[in-house]
Amino acid sequence: MALSTLDRSARTYIAGHRGLVGGAVLRHFARIGFDDLVTRTSAELDLRDPVAVETFFAEQQPATVVLAAAKVGGIMANSTYPADFLSDNLRIQLNVLDAAARHGVTKLLFLGSSCIYPKYAEQPIREDSLLTGLLEPTNDAYAIAKIAGVLHVQALRRQYGFHYISAMPTNLYGPGDNFDPVGSHVLPGLIRRFDEAARVGAESVTVWGTGTPRREFLHVDDLARACVHLLENYDEPEPINVGVGEDLPIRELAQLVAEIVGYRGELAFDTSKPDGTPRKLLDVGKIHSLGWKAQISLRDGLSETYRWYRQQLAAGPLERG
Repeated sequence: MALSTLDRSARTYIAGHRGLVGGAVLRHFARIGFDDLVTRTSAELDLRDPVAVETFFAEQQPATVVLAAAKVGGIMANSTYPADFLSDNLRIQLNVLDAAARHGVTKLLFLGSSCIYPKYAEQPIREDSLLTGLLEPTNDAYAIAKIAGVLHVQALRRQYGFHYISAMPTNLYGPGDNFDPVGSHVLPGLIRRFDEAARVGAESVTVWGTGTPRREFLHVDDLARACVHLLENYDEPEPINVGVGEDLPIRELAQLVAEIVGYRGELAFDTSKPDGTPRKLLDVGKIHSLGWKAQISLRDGLSETYRWYRQQLAAGPLERG
């Protein structure tokens, strides 16, 4: 039984609606009948600015908040700009969480990342692995910011009794992803590289690392469904994992992307580039016990994402807001 069905007529603020996650959450919430959805672009509201955030919450008075706004990127971006990833994400979280508490937000979901867990955590990774070991150094600054968000949510619950929760998704993909050749995550980066190689007839495509690390991938529309499910069925201080419960080696992922894109050349692996965490598979027993499971297969999700990517290319240069 649900703890409390969300009032779909109450004002709901989706922070970060122009991003991969926020966009999917916005689409899903609108589709299932939320009729007072509030959004702001980063140009309209800089969430790093405490005065601007305070003014927004005072004027809009949302009842529910999904905090999907974040500065995100792949291994290269995280390694190159750790100070930016730490500072920007800390400020976004601090401003939104404190303003939500001051202005009576009754339900809030903070979305973190599976990178909060130790690099060598026991697999599959349980929620209680948090803070039990060293982080993966290529994205430790981002991870520390997200850990701070989890602890902030817990502190607000403990001090004020708020029904705020945290969810830790695994690696995400889907329509609306960032396909930038420098700042993207592994999957959109592979899609772009193989698509370009297929169109020019390249003999080979180089993939970073050894291809041996294993990763789990969740379609962002499945995460959007999970957001509503958790807001209605979960009310605990501990973060909860959101994933599919299965993973595969990067080598197999690259082969699958090549197949979907139609690339028939060779795959090469640049072993001088970092692999990142050897394996990162989430234990999803807790969310399964609440009645939620991922529904979109990796092959189907990748095919849909590739179609979306090609449609965007046909419409003009890919941009992010």
